[in-house]
Amino acid sequence: MESSAVLGGLQPNYLICPSRNASSLLLPPPAHRLHHFSSSPSLPSSLKLQKQNNNVPQAVSPFSRDAILSETISETAELADVDWDNLGFSYIPTDYMYVMKCTRGGSFSKGEMQRFGNIELSPSAGVLNYGQGLFEGLKAYRTEDDSILLFRPEENALRMRMGAERMCMPAPSVEQFVEAVKATVLANKRWVPPQGKGALYIRPLLMGSGAVLGLAPAPEYTFLIYAAPVGNYFKEGVAPINLIIEHELHRATPGGTGGVKTIGNYAAVLKAQSVAKAKGYTDVLYLDCVHKKYLEEVSSCNIFVVKGNTISTPAIKGTILPGITRKSMIDVARSQGFLVEERQVAVDELLDADEVFCTGTAVVVSPVGSITYKGERITYGNGGVGAVSQQLYDQLTSLQMGLTEDKMNWTVQLN
Repeated sequence: MESSAVLGGLQPNYLICPSRNASSLLLPPPAHRLHHFSSSPSLPSSLKLQKQNNNVPQAVSPFSRDAILSETISETAELADVDWDNLGFSYIPTDYMYVMKCTRGGSFSKGEMQRFGNIELSPSAGVLNYGQGLFEGLKAYRTEDDSILLFRPEENALRMRMGAERMCMPAPSVEQFVEAVKATVLANKRWVPPQGKGALYIRPLLMGSGAVLGLAPAPEYTFLIYAAPVGNYFKEGVAPINLIIEHELHRATPGGTGGVKTIGNYAAVLKAQSVAKAKGYTDVLYLDCVHKKYLEEVSSCNIFVVKGNTISTPAIKGTILPGITRKSMIDVARSQGFLVEERQVAVDELLDADEVFCTGTAVVVSPVGSITYKGERITYGNGGVGAVSQQLYDQLTSLQMGLTEDKMNWTVQLN
């Protein structure tokens, strides 16, 4: 089957595995259905061919029942029909998603690429009732020679495994995670923006998909990856953002789950974030919940404070997410001659800081133009991007996009 026929005819929002009564209404017609992947040069060999045999009863799966996948996916040189010049950070459905499952106490073994679409879960699924779920975020960039680069995917795999242990879930191995990410990106290659127009945001999920009523780990787990093309996370782009410090509500507590990327951590910030945005602020900067005077992080990114040649950032002590961009920025800053301190950073240090910036996979590097605390507004950079923030942003993004030599050995190239 030609790639244009496979990719051009996709209808991404159908329900992949509806109930029996709805399947004839919501599934695409047979001519549009796809088969499972066979091994091919463009995809990892761990994706096995699983043709449908109408004479053999098919295993019931909440993801794959009635969904048939293609034997091969041919790469296409054509880009998706997207307004790349006005790409924001919002949901845009792509072509395929990766799915792998295992039971409690078992191991993930075999994954498959499925047409992107809705999934079906039991109302009693562990992720829905008890929040047993994690997610990751990473990006793929298109280079000048049209190859694709991933940025430190093994770090996301390791962080997911750390979070899974905290949340009592099995997790894919590092190799399984990275190979699944590669397969997902290659299957959705036409959605990777042209160089300088954005990135393909990759969202791996790990969730308790099995049904459970009493409070306990789920009996079954699903690892799923989907992707979407994105531009800047904040509407300001790389222009300075405006933060407000929240000193009553907190995103994490000592001994809790603030140090892992579990789904509940993000629901907890929505109230404070919504109030802040209604007042015209970009986002919220949180303080520690014990002393209420030490910086922790912004809703979805880590914080850095610049004073002279010293860059300070809150230390990782269980309540702050160990950001991969944070970790990378520390190494980049040190390579540029800056002294980087990981320690407790008091809110008073913002008063005489030269610059403040945030880091994260979604935001990459975002300079802070102002911070408001208890009604007092502190401004930085006279409304522009600070010199240090710009220098570090240029260094990191040039490396991520393949514009400079990767001396750190952080990028993974996909042909």
